[in-house]
Parts: sequence; C-alpha cells; structure tokens
Amino acid sequence: MPEGPSIVILRGELAPFTGCRIRRAEGNAKIDMTRLAGEPVVAFRSFGKQTLIELPDVTIRIHLLMFGSYRINERKDAAPRLSLQFDEGELNFYSCSVRLLDGDLDDLYDWRADVMSDAWEPALARKRLRAMPDTLACDALLDQDVFAGVGNIIKNEVLFRIRTHPLSTVGALPPRKLRELVEQARQYSFEFLEWKRAFVLRKHWLAHNKSICPRDHVKFHRAYLGKTNRRSFFCELCQRRYVES
Repeated sequence: MPEGPSIVILRGELAPFTGCRIRRAEGNAKIDMTRLAGEPVVAFRSFGKQTLIELPDVTIRIHLLMFGSYRINERKDAAPRLSLQFDEGELNFYSCSVRLLDGDLDDLYDWRADVMSDAWEPALARKRLRAMPDTLACDALLDQDVFAGVGNIIKNEVLFRIRTHPLSTVGALPPRKLRELVEQARQYSFEFLEWKRAFVLRKHWLAHNKSICPRDHVKFHRAYLGKTNRRSFFCELCQRRYVES
C-alpha cells in the first residue's frame, strides 16, 4: 500500500495536468462519469494515502489500496478503474478505490493530521494519542485519524528508531517517548520522501523486511500484530515494551 510520501510524489507527477479540461472520463468505477467530462482540474491535492483531484463542483478521491497503480500517458493491459483523458494526455488508475466527494475539502479533511502537510500539528497528534491509552503502538501509528499517511514501513522504522516495542500501549509510554513517536512519524516520512525520489529507499531500511537487528545483531522477530494485523519487525533486546504496571 503506498504511504503518504509516495502519494506526495504522485501528486507532483499529476501537477502538469492542473488547469486542463477533462475531455472524457471512463472506467469500471461505480461513479457518475458524466459529472467529470468537460470539467477543468482546479488542483491536485493529497491527504494521507488519498489522492484528490479537485474539480469546480466535485472532487475525485483515489485510494490505491494494497495493489493499486497508475499510468500517465500510457495504459496497462487491464481495464482501468478510472481513465481521465485530456487534450494534453491521459491519466489511468487501476485496482483502486474511486469516489466522488461533494463539498469544500477544507471542511471534509483535517489537514492537521496529515504528516506530510504544512498544517501538521504534533500537539494534536499527542492529544489524540493520550485519548487512546489502551491502543498498541503498532496500531496507533497506523491510525489515519492521528497519522494520516503513515503506513507499515514507516511504522516499523519509527518504532525501531525510538527503541519501542510494537506491543507497547500508548498510555504506558513516558511523555518523552510519546513526543519521540510523534516527531519521528513526521521526520521519517520526509526522509522516506527524499530517499524514494532518489530510488534508494530500501537501502535505508533498518527494520522493515529485515532479518537481523543492526544494533544487537540478533534475529528480528516477525509477527502480525495488533488490531490492524500488519507485519511487524522488531528486536526484543533494544525495543522496550512499555505496559501499564
């Protein structure tokens, strides 16, 4: 599943179509395509893992889910969920969720929760975390109401960085550790963005999809943890498990 930094890259790749008018909209997404044809693109925006194509009277929301993909000015040998054709080229989205949103995006989204947004508010993230004391750290980082854009790679890397076990509960984290969790969720997201743009992201993974802890040189534990049931990679020696006593 593409994480927030990858969606920021996608937003940049789509940007040249800003102001262009949609000549034809088609695909197997169950939306009203007639609302799109003839409309100009006002802006491309993103929120967390969502790509937002803003038109004058409606917004196209695209979520690439686990296996979604896109093509710009080319097509795959598969039926697109959505194909937008312009005089200047075309955009094709596959195996994704497509919805139409009515209303002002600033009313629909709380940009303060997006780790990649200029409006990000770490104090708000800390407040929301304190309101979920029984939540596991591995689940909290994947909560899109707190950390919009954070996915499983960022989760594993952040927890390793701050030496925190994924089965720690949020309420048991010392204040300093809670601050580190919030700070690193954003900092690592921007490092992820830089590395992905340079095509070196995987070279910088310390925990995700790794076998050996680079600090203690012992085997990482691998398990599907938490309510989210996503893969976690962690070291039982250097990642402390914080639980209520």
